[in-house]
Amino acid sequence: MNVTDTPYSGNTGGNSISANGNSAAGMNDMFLKLLVAQIQNQDPLNPTDGTEYVSQLAQLSQVQSMERVSALMQNNSVLMDNLQTLTTASLVGQNVMVQSDSVELDSSSVINGRLTLEHPSGVTTVYVKDALGQEHKIELGRQAAGLVDFQIDAKKMNLPAGKYTLSVVTDSAEKDVPIEVAGTVNNVRIPLNGGATLLNIAGLGEVPYNRISQFGGNASSANGRSNS
Repeated sequence: MNVTDTPYSGNTGGNSISANGNSAAGMNDMFLKLLVAQIQNQDPLNPTDGTEYVSQLAQLSQVQSMERVSALMQNNSVLMDNLQTLTTASLVGQNVMVQSDSVELDSSSVINGRLTLEHPSGVTTVYVKDALGQEHKIELGRQAAGLVDFQIDAKKMNLPAGKYTLSVVTDSAEKDVPIEVAGTVNNVRIPLNGGATLLNIAGLGEVPYNRISQFGGNASSANGRSNS
């Protein structure tokens, strides 16, 4: 799927001629005409230094090169956008990890997550807080520094459906512990305004593509539904 933004050009005619005149080919033609006129009308007793013509030709060549580079960069930008679109589209149905401090649960949600500790902790607790401010604890006990897995089981924790915020407290007083949540990509949306590609992930809603921290891995059981 290719998505490109085509700017609107309302006026043609006169503006088109002006645009062509500002192109590299138009500027080259105009420069040569002016150069010929300058040579033909120079003072025979005081001719223009030839190095000046060389300098002018060099400047024109530089302008043409810059225009070509600009066009090439625009083409590369379109190609990169198309490549990103194709890449994100292939993620539908795949499992990912997203750095997030909030989740949305129903009564049977089972969501896997992990946190990253910078220091060892004797007491590690994940707080799951609902919209009314009521907190539910997930005690993880003693943990070494590094990645620590946890799971939110809405049925076992008697969590009603709704949106919850997540936070981590340790006895090492570590602040702003990064939290990642696993989920399955339901669909991909390309914003019409040209913003970042958005992935709709179960339990997380729409998430910008650049917030994905891991593709695949142990996210396979993310957002599982308990039938028992």
